[in-house]
Amino acid sequence: MDRFQQLLQSEPYILLDGAMGTMLMSMGLEQGHPPEDWNVKYPDRVLGVHEGYIAAGSRLILTNTFGGTHFRLKLHNLHKRVRELNRAAAQLARQAADKTPHLVVVAGSMGPTGELLQPMGTMTYEQAVAAFAEQAAALDEGGVDILWVETMSDLDELRAAVEGARSVSDLPVAATMTFDTNRHTMMGVSPQQAVEALSELDLAAMGANCGNGPAEIEYVIAAMVRENPDLPLIAKSNAGIPRLVGGSELIYDGTPIVMAGYAYRVRKLGARLIGGCCGNTPDHLRAMSAALRGDVPEEKLPPPPQPRPELAATNNRQGHERRHRRRN
Repeated sequence: MDRFQQLLQSEPYILLDGAMGTMLMSMGLEQGHPPEDWNVKYPDRVLGVHEGYIAAGSRLILTNTFGGTHFRLKLHNLHKRVRELNRAAAQLARQAADKTPHLVVVAGSMGPTGELLQPMGTMTYEQAVAAFAEQAAALDEGGVDILWVETMSDLDELRAAVEGARSVSDLPVAATMTFDTNRHTMMGVSPQQAVEALSELDLAAMGANCGNGPAEIEYVIAAMVRENPDLPLIAKSNAGIPRLVGGSELIYDGTPIVMAGYAYRVRKLGARLIGGCCGNTPDHLRAMSAALRGDVPEEKLPPPPQPRPELAATNNRQGHERRHRRRN
């Protein structure tokens, strides 16, 4: 049995980690700069982020490789270092996980290429498969336990990522999509369509991440459960809706207690793998962990947040830009 299945079968739920980009930016990473470069330039800082999430209760951590494909790294003239940067990231996460007395799973993050597939764009399906295969091979070499395809909008790109991963690795694969455009992905995929399509890929787990905050993720998880209640579902929400401060800094409105309420509710809806995406910190994960353990009475948790369409539209644009740069 692989380490991921061992953890999934031994625990009623798995607490995931929070945002990598948010934490690295608090340490000096500038907006628009590649976090993957820090796997070699500042490995102690990346290691510290992993250790902080594990200390907060995370049992599965994602590598600092969201933008680790050839296509993303080429934007920063780092495309010849795909193997080096992804392998280093996996080794750092492995180091953090192996320090703990209990099982912590390492997931190799594989985000979208930032390109559009033909005929809407210039990237061929075969090029996408090759790019994801190159990244997956390096992550496997570095010691990850599972390959984690995330923040996808296009089912064909997701299929290319899974195909690429399986062409070079026997590791299990999980996948999430982001439903930030009127409860669909930017490419028009509904949660129900995602479940139907992803169920054909024999994934270890599937679900939703990023997006417009807890209310959206809760809707998506409920819809996925209705479609197939037996799936191991992933919920990894942003910490609410971001506000742009000072022209460059994104501030999220989801406080730790707000995210604790989200974690409690998605668990009741049926999610098994629960964590945070953009804007979430170890403080958010500690609050989620407490809520999931039952340490916070349900009446003390805030009610579900109401979607705010005027902010969601703004966040959709910002989210589109971020996915073509990186995860915050």
